[in-house]
Amino acid sequence: MKAVQFTRFGPPDVLELVELPVPEPGPSEVLIRVHAAGVNFFEVLMRADRYAATPDLPMFPGVEVAGIIERAGPGADRSLIGTRVAVPLFAIGRGSGGYAEFAAVDGGAVVPLPDAVSFEAAAALMVQGLTALHLLRRSPVKGKIVLVNAAAGGVGSLLLQLARRDAAKMVIAAASSDEKRALSLSLGADHAADYTAPGWQEDVKRLTGGLGVDINYETVGGAVSKAALDVLAPCGELVLAAMGRFGLESADVEHMLDDNQSIKGFSLLPLLTPEGVREDLAALFELAAAGALTVIDGGRFPLHQAAEAHRAIEERRAVGKVVLVP
Repeated sequence: MKAVQFTRFGPPDVLELVELPVPEPGPSEVLIRVHAAGVNFFEVLMRADRYAATPDLPMFPGVEVAGIIERAGPGADRSLIGTRVAVPLFAIGRGSGGYAEFAAVDGGAVVPLPDAVSFEAAAALMVQGLTALHLLRRSPVKGKIVLVNAAAGGVGSLLLQLARRDAAKMVIAAASSDEKRALSLSLGADHAADYTAPGWQEDVKRLTGGLGVDINYETVGGAVSKAALDVLAPCGELVLAAMGRFGLESADVEHMLDDNQSIKGFSLLPLLTPEGVREDLAALFELAAAGALTVIDGGRFPLHQAAEAHRAIEERRAVGKVVLVP
């Protein structure tokens, strides 16, 4: 089979296509022919050795796949053969191997995929869908004014829709281009702001009648996190999901304390349980199948163009979810 690896850290071109044996499903395992593998921003950072943790080399990236079960190993349920499934590798102790034509996993780890949900949409609803879902659980939005940064991205586009479903008082989308802001508005945001424009914070304050936002879901990090403090209301909450890109200084934190504001860290993996993941993904798939949750196609690339998929994310050209289609 074909798979993607990198043996050194660097730009997208360090990703290379290699030939590997098709994995043999072991006891209780099933073999999945991958139809879509999700590409995530943290994998871009990992490839460049800019992530919070440095992976061992060689690295075979990819933590979410969707496809069809082709074979069952000893003790696995053979009735699963031919079933459309999604597999959140990251939630079952597998931090790699998704950028490939096949994957062998524990049969108990697969999540059935409704016919009405594409493989590409399923890939978007794993890391990014679960992130959006748990962000809202960590900081519920009912009756509150919320700001979603990178609102046209994979997490942001799902988060603003779910915030609207959860009865947020106002949803403000922050995005870096006219196209992205228009997309955010089409998905249900009440207003959109350009977080790359000078003075964007004043626009947000104006939209909130000078009050600021109650919750800022911040996934960008760096200077954007610092600037976002200017739009946070007294007693507001900054939910920081930009791992490894913390841009605040002690003076910023002291100012937050003076205004009774708080920072809430966010890391997805510690919040997950095997049963919870299955239930949450089933719920997200049901919403998507019913047309109640729109998944944005950010681009589909064959395995041999994995480097281009990374460039699309790294250069912020992509909206929604970027996937590889073996």
